[in-house]
Amino acid sequence: MLCAALLAVCTGLSACDSLSQPRSDRPETARNFPRADRPVAPIISTRWSTEEDRDRVNEANDIMNLAGIKPGMTVADIGAGEGYYTVRLAKRVGARGRVLAQDIIAEVIDQLGRRVTKENWANVSVKLGSEDDPKLPEASFDRVFMIHMYHEISEPYAFLWRLYPALKPDGEIIVVDTDRPTGQHGTPPLLLRCEFEAIGFRFVGLTARTAAGGYLARFTPGRKRVDPSEIVACRVKR
Repeated sequence: MLCAALLAVCTGLSACDSLSQPRSDRPETARNFPRADRPVAPIISTRWSTEEDRDRVNEANDIMNLAGIKPGMTVADIGAGEGYYTVRLAKRVGARGRVLAQDIIAEVIDQLGRRVTKENWANVSVKLGSEDDPKLPEASFDRVFMIHMYHEISEPYAFLWRLYPALKPDGEIIVVDTDRPTGQHGTPPLLLRCEFEAIGFRFVGLTARTAAGGYLARFTPGRKRVDPSEIVACRVKR
């Protein structure tokens, strides 16, 4: 059923696997979900590149245009870091829009909060999440950005399952990453699609090249979110 659907999607991946046994090195709140059968890249920096270099290649505008960001939208910036996308999204959505910047490192969120206050971004709020839960309000977001950070999520099935309700019915998740193994700070597009579809997301499309480097993938809520007990982990063939 679900295994067959995933196998049809993920050429080169074996999607059929049983739930991983709970282990003490995992958060207790993630133990009802499969373990990721792939390396998890360590967080080595809160900055992908300098803001000046990124603006020089028109990175943020390119990604926001591809994502269809418009005034009045509500957007979440997951793994916001120092806020490169946060402040540019805030400018694009305008006073009628909202941006929620999320990260899992308390010091990063504190620093970003100070930037938001100093630069007077009244339409921005900040939120501390966790490795298995973005902790976003339900039915709130037109777009959720995940820029060059998906490969750092250590509990993708729990994280995506809890992210699912945060989208509005026509909302989309925007993932930017590079096509290389997760241990090398990238995510193969077929693996990305497999993990999202294991939760119940629907794949919308992929732009192969972006000014941010790598590809841009888009996902929207499917007909229903899969029950945690029915999630089948995606396995990378070795």
